[in-house]
Amino acid sequence: MSIPKEFEKYQEMEAEQLPVPKHKLHNWTHFAGLYAAEHVAATEFVIGATFVSLGAKTTDILLGLLIGNILAVLSWTLITSPIAVETRLSLYTYLNKIAGDSMSKLYNWANVLIFTVISAAMITVSATAVRFAFNIPAQLNWYPSNAWFVLIVLLVGSFVVFITIYGFDAVSDFSGICAPWLFVMFSCGAMVLLPALSLSVLGSTLPASWQEFIYIGDQSIWTGVNSEGEPGIGLLEVIGFAWAANTITHFGLIDMALLRYAKKKIYGLATSTGMMFGHYVAWIAAGIMGAGAAVILGKSISEIDPGDVAFYALGMSGFVIVIVAGWTTAITNLYRAGLAAQAIFTHTSRERTTLIVGLVTMVVACFPFVFSQILPLLTYAGLIVVPVGAIVFAEHQIFPGIGYTRYWSSYRQVVFSTPAIATWILGLILGFGLNMLDVMSFYYLFIPTWIFSILLYTFLAGRSGAREKYPEQEKKETEEKEQIVRYQDWQKNQEPIKVVDHSLFTKILHIISLIALAITMVLGLIVLFGSSDEATYLSNRENFYFIGFICTLAYFITAYWAMHRGKKIATQ
Repeated sequence: MSIPKEFEKYQEMEAEQLPVPKHKLHNWTHFAGLYAAEHVAATEFVIGATFVSLGAKTTDILLGLLIGNILAVLSWTLITSPIAVETRLSLYTYLNKIAGDSMSKLYNWANVLIFTVISAAMITVSATAVRFAFNIPAQLNWYPSNAWFVLIVLLVGSFVVFITIYGFDAVSDFSGICAPWLFVMFSCGAMVLLPALSLSVLGSTLPASWQEFIYIGDQSIWTGVNSEGEPGIGLLEVIGFAWAANTITHFGLIDMALLRYAKKKIYGLATSTGMMFGHYVAWIAAGIMGAGAAVILGKSISEIDPGDVAFYALGMSGFVIVIVAGWTTAITNLYRAGLAAQAIFTHTSRERTTLIVGLVTMVVACFPFVFSQILPLLTYAGLIVVPVGAIVFAEHQIFPGIGYTRYWSSYRQVVFSTPAIATWILGLILGFGLNMLDVMSFYYLFIPTWIFSILLYTFLAGRSGAREKYPEQEKKETEEKEQIVRYQDWQKNQEPIKVVDHSLFTKILHIISLIALAITMVLGLIVLFGSSDEATYLSNRENFYFIGFICTLAYFITAYWAMHRGKKIATQ
């Protein structure tokens, strides 16, 4: 069937430049899986060790991470999700309507760089697990010193690029498979190594009370003393760390790219799977695993890498968790980088831009310094994007309430938005200036930067034309949106009808995958609660390593098979 003439101009545009159509929206379960998988990443091993080296106390970790991650979930739900659902656009596309082509291209280039490096770091982390398995020496220089390591990075990176090219659905499907397994494995890792810590501190395999658990934490994990032997960070710093860890995606609005697919604004709460498990349970579990592995190896926690920690916590499954945890985060961030690149090169498909960015990412991943600097990068990246998030928030949420006009610069056909660019520059000066002056904790600098940028942009935009009315342009904008909806309805009618797979064999595959996870969890519980002495503990741990790895293979085979069968039926 030929396309109606009125829709031809949309056919020539990339789908990423248009609002997400209604028939492609997802339920909360998609986002629960996506965020759970993305935020249970290989970096959790590093961040778990970071809290140890920063000298946090056990009680501050348990309470501070809880409060900070709740604040992060609320930030996604109240700031990012409403704008994403109302516009159905990625930040990269929406910013062009607000601030013009020059500002959006400059910002998108910054995001391509940021997310390329983050994705590269995750690929490097995944490669460390494979390096450990093949006895390739650790890469301690800023450059690769082993050709086999480079080959492993390129192979791991190829898989990441391959999945990402297929778009949001592929990212969501892959994350949906990985999320339940990651949840089980991080939990089991802590259960497997807690007895080792208890033996070293208490002389028994299991703390007899909550007070004894806190004592173990204070003595061997979160001691309150940093790596330099001085008093470490307190409760407020832990809260700020957890809240600010994903500033780039919630206050910075980067996750409009993901949440624009949500059916309802309240689905922002689905980020809690990533925060309350990935950034709460997993960070705590990673600290326990890291300290336990350090006891077994007789080293400091700062001297071991994710491959060491994962192996002594989970056996061969540990190699898989480092690889998978790195993949899930690398894929999501490469998807964001591809979107940003496509917003710059609007006449090039997202698949092509993702491929090009992916190839660059693979080259960058070969250099180990990228991973070693990931935490400073994440921190500064958040501060860089917050002023831009504030600009979008002001225009979308505040302007209508004070009588200003949304998209005023678009209506005036502004190419170079002085208010937006000036706000971004001055916001960066304020944020990094406060950091240099050390007037407050670095973790909270995004708050004054965000508020300052909102006020400044509102003031400058008001003086530049936002206070004026543009009835003709607004009418055209409304008509354009209505026509896009009609075009997308027409598109929907051209697509094959999807059939849900309810076959018995697929149900059996699902059941087997769940049984594999259940067996793994039971084995972890046996190691924790069924080890009466050190000899029994070692025996139970070896059983977990062996049977747990078999369950890991069974889970991924059956879960992927079930998903593949569903996809095959859906396209008939």
